[in-house]
Amino acid sequence: MRRGGGGRRDRYTYVHGATTMLVLGLLLNTVGIGLFCWLIFTLAVYALPLFVAVSVGMAAFHGGAGVLGAPLVGICAGAVALAIGQTAFAMTRSAILRAAIAAAFAIPAAVAGYHALLVMSQIGVPSLAWRQVFAYLGAAFIGATAWTRLTVFAEPRPSESGRLMENTSHSVLTAAAREG
Repeated sequence: MRRGGGGRRDRYTYVHGATTMLVLGLLLNTVGIGLFCWLIFTLAVYALPLFVAVSVGMAAFHGGAGVLGAPLVGICAGAVALAIGQTAFAMTRSAILRAAIAAAFAIPAAVAGYHALLVMSQIGVPSLAWRQVFAYLGAAFIGATAWTRLTVFAEPRPSESGRLMENTSHSVLTAAAREG
């Protein structure tokens, strides 16, 4: 006579559970890294205002503004820096001045992108040379993204020659309508 329950045992229960956890972990890690990269590219424009906000907030804290006043002063300074930068970029017609304003926003974003990708590449890239390559590529892409996002805020203006051509064609059509 056989003792011990006599039922069939499922030997693969733990294997299925471990496989599910492994797949779920890899999927969530991929989604998390993708979300982090999206967040870096989305917030790239705000690197300069964040730098201004932190600097002014720390100066206000050391000046005696307190724990509640310093963050408020910093947030206001960062918002003003962003508004001034976007307004100056949108209102100026000089290409050199626009490039300088865009560079003022893109360079801190590129530096932040370099450091973020250098740290992220340490997770899976063992070679120091390849980490630097990825960090420099990330800095270039994130700086270019900040440059592009800043230029989106400025509405395009018609050029002088385009406006002149539009007015002459309009006046020719009006004159032809009067004669005909």
